[in-house]
Amino acid sequence: MKTVSQQMTAIRRGVAEIISEEELEKKLAAALKTGRPLKIKLGLDPTAPDIHLGHTVVLQKMRQFQDLGHRLIIIIGDFTARIGDPSGKVETRKQLGEEEVMANALTYKEQIFKILNPGKTEMVFNSSWLAPLTFADVIRLAAHYTVARMLEREDFNKRFKSNLPISIHEFFYPLMQGYDSIALGADVELGGTDQRFNLLMGRTLQAAYGQEPQVAVTMPILEGLDGTQKMSKSLGNYIGITEAPVEMFGKIMSLPDELILRYLELVTPVTAEELSAVAAGLKDGGLHPRDAKMRLAREVVRQFHTGEAAEKAEAEFIRVFKERELPSDIPVFTVPTEIINNGLVYLPRLLTAAGLVPSTSEARRLIVQGGVRVNEEKIADPNAAVPPAPGTIIRIGRRKFVRLV
Repeated sequence: MKTVSQQMTAIRRGVAEIISEEELEKKLAAALKTGRPLKIKLGLDPTAPDIHLGHTVVLQKMRQFQDLGHRLIIIIGDFTARIGDPSGKVETRKQLGEEEVMANALTYKEQIFKILNPGKTEMVFNSSWLAPLTFADVIRLAAHYTVARMLEREDFNKRFKSNLPISIHEFFYPLMQGYDSIALGADVELGGTDQRFNLLMGRTLQAAYGQEPQVAVTMPILEGLDGTQKMSKSLGNYIGITEAPVEMFGKIMSLPDELILRYLELVTPVTAEELSAVAAGLKDGGLHPRDAKMRLAREVVRQFHTGEAAEKAEAEFIRVFKERELPSDIPVFTVPTEIINNGLVYLPRLLTAAGLVPSTSEARRLIVQGGVRVNEEKIADPNAAVPPAPGTIIRIGRRKFVRLV
């Protein structure tokens, strides 16, 4: 292991908050003295099948702890996911079934090892200790926290003041996450800034159960492609880590320039020295933002695919977007006969059927905004109908293409 000072320098990179640094330094010093690595905990509720780049921010920090020689424990929240984390929610979440949770969990396992070293990562399911708890056990656990303290939590507080319902079972979510820390004897727990309350619950409950409280490390919430809102599939501003290299590269190149350094720091393994060099180059004009963004895109694609895939994606991006050529591998779409009327197809319906947009209303919006082209001719009429001629190329924005057959 490195010295406490060296480890703290690495751990501080990109974090939002460490509660507390003094306690973490003491834990690191004890680990050095005894040779016992710290138990670093991260809980993941598999409420959706895929992970996007925003989810990887905390995984990158976990990898740093792993590289420093500590013991990583990933908790797959197969039990807690059935309730759903109420963090940041304005309404009670739909409870998931066991089959859906387990199917998502298997996908998570495949995806997180694109970042973490699988041979040095323990993965456990919290149903193994939460399911056996008796009702008496749950009552004893709940006795260590008050309703008043629960209602101090921002999301619960907003719902309470707005007279919106809060289900009793939602109060049990942070208690269950805190109990995870007791079951593992966690030294450190990581999470996003939206997990601060849950992480502190772990500290409170560990102390109540006679354990040394864990250190809570929170990571920033990553902005999406729009540069302002949290990366989210529901907002459509996300970069999925299983997306095709060309699609991933193109999305990163569409990021606002002001996010270049933030993404490099939070979602890539570039060193602090390299990050400083990029920052200096952008500041003095020696490095064009486009070139810095190309570097970022290569790093991300290389991490989730391969170095060769990153090179090919870059070459394809330059060919299509810089030199204004069409992609070499445009996907094809067979136009269903049922949407053809008098030899024409209502364009918003065609875009939806081809999977280019989620709805006809979104298609109409993009057409009005000038984002849709048919054979490179911009379409302005949201009620347009086009002939489904074989070979017709439809393009949305700068990255989505389809060839009709």
